[in-house]
Amino acid sequence: MSEEIIKVNSICKSYQDNLTNLEVLKNINFSVLAGEFLVIQGPSGAGKSTLLHILGGLDNPTQGKVYFQGADIYAIDENKRSALRNEKIGFVFQFFHLLPELNALENVLLPGILKSWWDRKKSLGKALELLERLGLSSRLKHRPGALSGGEQQRVAIARALVNCPQLLLCDEPTGNLDSENGKNILQLLIELNRAQKITIVMVTHDKDIACGAGRIIHLKDGVILGNNNDKH
Repeated sequence: MSEEIIKVNSICKSYQDNLTNLEVLKNINFSVLAGEFLVIQGPSGAGKSTLLHILGGLDNPTQGKVYFQGADIYAIDENKRSALRNEKIGFVFQFFHLLPELNALENVLLPGILKSWWDRKKSLGKALELLERLGLSSRLKHRPGALSGGEQQRVAIARALVNCPQLLLCDEPTGNLDSENGKNILQLLIELNRAQKITIVMVTHDKDIACGAGRIIHLKDGVILGNNNDKH
């Protein structure tokens, strides 16, 4: 039986100013098994992206705990949490977040360069392997501005995978792509999950692209709705 890679206990998130207290997440509880493909689904404003950022150690919860492989990620300091993100968690965002001054290969190599130790030969080999697998071997020297949206997203996926993460967090990864490129990216993520057993948690409000998930969590107004043990 697979072990839990993520466990979320009573997560709440709110933002306060002088006049209001906006509750974005309310008492969220669930677990993710190693090797699982989980989709977090819901309408815009449901709290999906906030929850994903909390899972990845990017945004502190107001209350509650997030465990990654049994360790509370918010009980360690930011330096250790940053190292954890870089070495064990990959991120794929809707807006790609590629550095415009770097070419495709350099963007993919960046997470390796930022590690506390860096095996340049190994990282370069992995980056070239990923870019070739993603059909980008002829685009290595192209900067993001010279790449299509689908190509930029594939570069972003390669960058997320170059450090061989155990967990891949995807925030609306097809949101800025046309339907054909969106389907291709989704199929790629499904293949990565099945072939390499990478745990994937993907946020989306699109019902159609959730079909490849093993399980769906429905989020609305910061609350998980219904039974989240299957796809229905």
